Amino acid sequence: MPNPTPSPPQETKSRTEAVYFHLRADILACRLRPGARLKINELCAALEVSLGAVREALSRLSAEGLVVAEAQKGFQVAPISVADLEDLTEARIEIETLCLRRAIAARTLDWESGLVAAFHRLSPLPTRTPGDERRLNEDWARAHADYHLALVAACDSLWLLRVRATLYAQSERYRRLSTPVTERRDANTEHRDIMQAALAGDARKACALLTSHLLTTKDLVRDLAERTGQQKLLPLARPRARGFRGRKRKPAKA
Repeated sequence: MPNPTPSPPQETKSRTEAVYFHLRADILACRLRPGARLKINELCAALEVSLGAVREALSRLSAEGLVVAEAQKGFQVAPISVADLEDLTEARIEIETLCLRRAIAARTLDWESGLVAAFHRLSPLPTRTPGDERRLNEDWARAHADYHLALVAACDSLWLLRVRATLYAQSERYRRLSTPVTERRDANTEHRDIMQAALAGDARKACALLTSHLLTTKDLVRDLAERTGQQKLLPLARPRARGFRGRKRKPAKA
């Protein structure tokens, strides 16, 4: 029987992109748990794509530090830990505050209006999912990412912004772990105060407030891990898996 006609290059690329973004979203949302094995054959069956598409997507995720490739063992979701959280937070503070100082120095009217708009989109949204207080509200998560990007959008260094984006993505899993204890902070007030200091051109105050904001998240997750004895940090509840493009996952063939 003749081999099927290979997919055109553009179609193959779009499938790989779709797999990459799907797996990335599942990792950041902890639908794929930290430390979980990623079996390529099972992913191919569940997502209905080729081995090549899955391998390329996993390689990209490995380059971002979201997936770990181990010789003879394959791929796994990058683990998370209190030690990693401490290191990540320190790096984020250095890069985020540097970007913020440069954004304030290069401020424009468009930057100011974009920051205010991002804050007003974020502020009315509940942090936690209505009806499920242990899960982060996905609408809030998107608006929160937009707000923090708007804070530094006027930064004149593309490389700093790229590094910042990588660190922000890495922090997303830890942020979700803090969801059950978010009542211990007033995030809206924190976001408003950072914005107001930035708009006033007070870089020193804005950076100090942003530093405190990032440290609060770290402290909440660390305290939660210590109370529950989860020094390696796993999500407190296993979210329901989603199928690719809205389809239900199919069981892998035996």
